[in-house]
Amino acid sequence: MALLLLILLGACKNNKSGTKDATPKPYPVITLKPQNAVINADYPATIMGIQNIEIRPKIDGYVDAIYIDEGATVKKGQLLFRISAPQYEQNVNTAAANIKIAVADVNSAQMQVNKVKPLVEKDIVSAYELEAAAYTLQSKQAALAQAQAAYNNAKTNLSYTTIYSPADGVVGILPYKIGSLVSSTTANPLTTVSNITQIYAYFSINERQGLDFFLASKGATMQDKLATLPPVTLVLANGITLPRQGRVETASGLINPSTGALNMRATFSNPDGLVRSGSSAIVRIPQPIDTALLVPQKATFQIQGKLFVYVMDSDNKVKSVDIGSNASAAGQSFVVQHGVKAGDKIVVDGISNLREDQLITPRAVNADSVYKSL
Repeated sequence: MALLLLILLGACKNNKSGTKDATPKPYPVITLKPQNAVINADYPATIMGIQNIEIRPKIDGYVDAIYIDEGATVKKGQLLFRISAPQYEQNVNTAAANIKIAVADVNSAQMQVNKVKPLVEKDIVSAYELEAAAYTLQSKQAALAQAQAAYNNAKTNLSYTTIYSPADGVVGILPYKIGSLVSSTTANPLTTVSNITQIYAYFSINERQGLDFFLASKGATMQDKLATLPPVTLVLANGITLPRQGRVETASGLINPSTGALNMRATFSNPDGLVRSGSSAIVRIPQPIDTALLVPQKATFQIQGKLFVYVMDSDNKVKSVDIGSNASAAGQSFVVQHGVKAGDKIVVDGISNLREDQLITPRAVNADSVYKSL
């Protein structure tokens, strides 16, 4: 009797356990539908100012004075350096003296012409004498012009002893200190002035991306196609986005044969000088899609670099489906590449506890509310 009672109790327990296991757990489910979306394509970029001017000496001499410091903001025409080269001042003095000599020679030749001319008119001397005096005057005038040119050249060389900024910008490093010997053949420039009121972001896309871009963009010419691109953003090295958007303005006419890359350039306004030449950043190009299928990131899982979601069938069983190994992030969602279609139902939360062919109790959730909460 006792044995029979134990058997009955065990059967009851097994029946209760089986009933519990057979009850499907509830999971939130949404129905996929096409919608407008914008995905972002990110490209590593190198930043350069619109002007990066190397300041080099045109003469030989010693650095006599430095009027700026590294990183200083300078204006066009601002004095930067003075080069000590006394020989150029001496050349100016010599050239000025030569001008005085040449002026005296011209005056003397002119006096000779004035002297001979009335004598020729009175047939006292031959016309040859006047012609010879005139040629001498022309020679002295030419010597005067040559002396004046030498003087101007000496003054130009002397002006090279003071170096001014050719543009507004920011000063780079100063490799040479006061007393350093420099010349026009010195390896390094005295400094670099970078105009960064506007900046260029240089980036590359591969050949396939370039072809897709050109085929998808409207316009007859390259510039027409570039003009149709939406404004782009610049993501700085610390993850902050530059407040001002820019535009992609140029694309190289050649594809690099060694890398298969097409070089492109985006221009951004940088009036506060936040971004400096040589910085690294990311150019983010938005790509609108009219009929995108989006799945929340929390509804996906990865296996060997591929993205999967759990799709519920008509029997309320779930199956894992690959939605594309290169799905592109759009906010906190992924754009479906393949595997699912509009009208399919996917599990949007708690997927870590799901298994293949598991039976669930679907709890319908409005898809729009899910995307708005992301």
